[in-house]
Amino acid sequence: MKSINRRNFLKKTSLSTASLYLASSIACSQEKEATPSGGPYMGDFKGPKLDKVRIAIIGVGARGSGHIKQLAAIDGTEIVAIADLYEDLVDRAVKNCESVGEGRHQNIQRFFGAENQWKEMLKSIKPDAVFIATNWKNHAPMAIEAMKQGAHAFVEVPIALTLQEMWDLVDTSERTQKHCMMMENVNYGREELLYLNLCRKGVIGEILHAEAAYIHELRFQMEEQERGTGSWRTPHYANRNGNLYPTHGLGPVAQYMNLGRGEDQFSTLVSFSSPAKGRALYAQKNYSPEHKWNQLDYKGGDLNTSIVKTALGRTILIQWDETSPRPYSRLNLVQGTKGTLAGFPTRIALEGGVEGATENHHRWAEGAQLEKIYEEHEHPMYKRLGALAKKMGGHGGMDFMMLYRIVECLRTGEPLDQNVYEGCLWSAVSPLSEASVAQGGMPQQFPDFTRKQWANTQPLKIIS
Repeated sequence: MKSINRRNFLKKTSLSTASLYLASSIACSQEKEATPSGGPYMGDFKGPKLDKVRIAIIGVGARGSGHIKQLAAIDGTEIVAIADLYEDLVDRAVKNCESVGEGRHQNIQRFFGAENQWKEMLKSIKPDAVFIATNWKNHAPMAIEAMKQGAHAFVEVPIALTLQEMWDLVDTSERTQKHCMMMENVNYGREELLYLNLCRKGVIGEILHAEAAYIHELRFQMEEQERGTGSWRTPHYANRNGNLYPTHGLGPVAQYMNLGRGEDQFSTLVSFSSPAKGRALYAQKNYSPEHKWNQLDYKGGDLNTSIVKTALGRTILIQWDETSPRPYSRLNLVQGTKGTLAGFPTRIALEGGVEGATENHHRWAEGAQLEKIYEEHEHPMYKRLGALAKKMGGHGGMDFMMLYRIVECLRTGEPLDQNVYEGCLWSAVSPLSEASVAQGGMPQQFPDFTRKQWANTQPLKIIS
């Protein structure tokens, strides 16, 4: 009997298993895509106008506390309820809301303590809109229940952790006819809005390629061990291997490219991770051998790189790294037949040069050289809200502008700037990248959460 080379055997059987897994996943997605949800498509959904938006929030820690105070300051809102596990966080949030809003928020109901107090809040208060800023595992279940209880749901990133949860969000939104928006704040950054406007105007020609990232060293969060972001995110870094946080970089470039909005759609993804080193080394250096962070087996690579191919054949590079000692970047690059826009720092290269700055595309125009670009192409929404947003704060004002637009759309009955399908599409990079990494980089097919309706969805307008 011939001897069997163990390495080759494992390689072949792993690939066979991966192939079977991929075929099964595609079959399940195709079956789901062919099954109607029982409700109308939500791509361009316009909800009934709300003269006053009655708002509740679940989770008022690091993110939620900022959201609720800013929402309280926006005209046309009434904060009706706040839920969190911790009483001190609820009390702080109530006090902050009462200090703004010209007396509109004086009867805020408090829910805290028991794990399911948020469910009691939804049933007894019946808010118009619920904002969810909890740990990742609760995003989808809370949004689904909020919609079932008659509220529009606004969810921190990512919108969900699994493809099944994403389908459940889509189906619930369609059945209940309630908005479900992932709150991707970066789409409201000044640079991102400028680039969206330039892309819509055709300044860089036909778009061919984009690059998106979330490069943000966050090892210090491991100090939050009993409560706070690090207490629940650190196990994710240890137990999962892929791109765990793709949407900050991906959201803007997806809208530049009209992905899922009438022009193009995500098709397939391949993904690879670097070795997992940084978190384990940080734990060894900063904590005792008996510490719980040193009991984890860190499997998640420090840097993940994924490449997406779209239906039109365009490409998107997506990177994620919250561990390595390097400067912050979201890349934010979009390349076309006539030029390229890039971020960190903001810089532009155009065929024939940037007027008053460069003579050709071999040099970037950046810094003060972009003054004329901003004068001519500043996004009209930023012209209207930029100064107020900077004053109100939240990542340079992008948080406030996002929240302002949500309230504005609810009150005027306009479609939201981001629909439920986009939130699911962008968030799907996480489970797909994990599957691809586990299978040695095998391609993964994106589900079509729109059930082929994306081709009829309107591109995001340049809103004034």
